[in-house]
Amino acid sequence: MTHPPLPPRRPPRRKSGEPLPVLLDILVTLLAVGCVVGAAGGYWLHRSFEEALGSVERTADEYVSSLRAGNWADAYRQTCAATQRSMTEQEFVAAQQSGPKATGYEVVRTSVDDHNGRRATLILRVTYVGGEVRTQEIPLVDEGSWYPCP
Repeated sequence: MTHPPLPPRRPPRRKSGEPLPVLLDILVTLLAVGCVVGAAGGYWLHRSFEEALGSVERTADEYVSSLRAGNWADAYRQTCAATQRSMTEQEFVAAQQSGPKATGYEVVRTSVDDHNGRRATLILRVTYVGGEVRTQEIPLVDEGSWYPCP
């Protein structure tokens, strides 16, 4: 007489509280928290960069508007402290008036660099009488607000 085959053996059940499931729960929780913190940090970094770039662009637009209008005194008042220490408003105006006559200013690009301190750059394309075009790079400095520092 043959006996029917025995059912396959099942591994014994783990008791709750054993180290492996508890360790896995802790690792999954830490991974989830790390993802949330990383996403929040990335969002904050992105927003702060966008805000800095927006204020740099506004500063550049205001400065270029003064240059386009030939309002040299207003352009001077928008410059950084170092420029204002190195020359008076009258010297700035005289330098603008004595140089080649610009007929157009175009903002090519603004950029912000947050490596070893915040810095920004304004790239201008300036067109002069006679059609000559020059590209000028003007640094902007963060002195509580952004200021062109030509």
